[in-house]
Amino acid sequence: MDALRLAPFEIPSEREALDAYSRVTTRVAQLLIPSVASLKVMKQVAGGRLAAGAGSAVSLTPDGFAITSAHVVAGSIEGTATFSDGHEAAYRVVGADPLSDLAVVRVQGPDLVPVRLGDADVLQVGQLVVAVGNPLGFSGSVTAGVVSAVGRSFATRSGRNARIVENVIQTDAALHPGNSGGALVTSTGDVVGINTAVVGPGIGQGLGLAVPINATTRALVQSLMADGRVRRSYLGVAGGTRPLGPKAAERTGRQRGFQVVEVPLSSPAAEAGIRPGDILIALDGNDVADVADIQRLMTADRIDRSVGAAVWRDEAIVDLEVTLRELDP
Repeated sequence: MDALRLAPFEIPSEREALDAYSRVTTRVAQLLIPSVASLKVMKQVAGGRLAAGAGSAVSLTPDGFAITSAHVVAGSIEGTATFSDGHEAAYRVVGADPLSDLAVVRVQGPDLVPVRLGDADVLQVGQLVVAVGNPLGFSGSVTAGVVSAVGRSFATRSGRNARIVENVIQTDAALHPGNSGGALVTSTGDVVGINTAVVGPGIGQGLGLAVPINATTRALVQSLMADGRVRRSYLGVAGGTRPLGPKAAERTGRQRGFQVVEVPLSSPAAEAGIRPGDILIALDGNDVADVADIQRLMTADRIDRSVGAAVWRDEAIVDLEVTLRELDP
């Protein structure tokens, strides 16, 4: 039995743990602070008056591209970026995508210090993260915490269009107004999120949310840099997830589908014959179980394409053809 006894788990002393924590946050701060700008945003409000807003932005390329939150620059086309060394430069908004709450600006002047982008899809709950931004007008502010949860979501809206931002990162690193558009960074210095919201009853209380940096959002940012906008295809259904009954599950080989509740007139779905009450189970050969599955398929390459749609209707699978159109921005 003694031979099988496990060695005791060695817990570092409090001083050792704090020293390691301090080294990580200090190193991340040194790496990221030169790359995060404070944005002064001039917005036109009712009556033609100008109002100043604030936020943060993260340098992407040496030649001036930086990423921020779409709501930070909403209603504006230009402003001033201030860096930690005191350098100020004008910027203009290249493109904004309210449905992902991401935007790209172009800063004039000397070379920026670009960050290294990571992959939020590999984050783990409890992992150390550092938030770098400019809350309440204080430039180069750093807070640290952990990933409280992954896979969260929040709703965004642009005009009549609504969308769910997926895989949002939840963190307890303190965020304040002005942090939006700043960086959420791992201990290795990789930017894995763009801070976007403060959740709680008061400023800096509760939990923070960040839009993840992953393959999906990288593609969105590239579209904003190249075209100034994100093109999406459009189906035109509203509803939610519904479990399939035993017969439907046996016939379809699926446990859930998307229950169609509303189909706007003249939408691609309506023209294809999709009706309220249908349960959408597949689109363009891909299983569909919730709104996120549909959103992932609404890509630019499917605009004006005819794709197959399978619905469960009247105790049978009905195959339809739907021609997707471009979502009106």
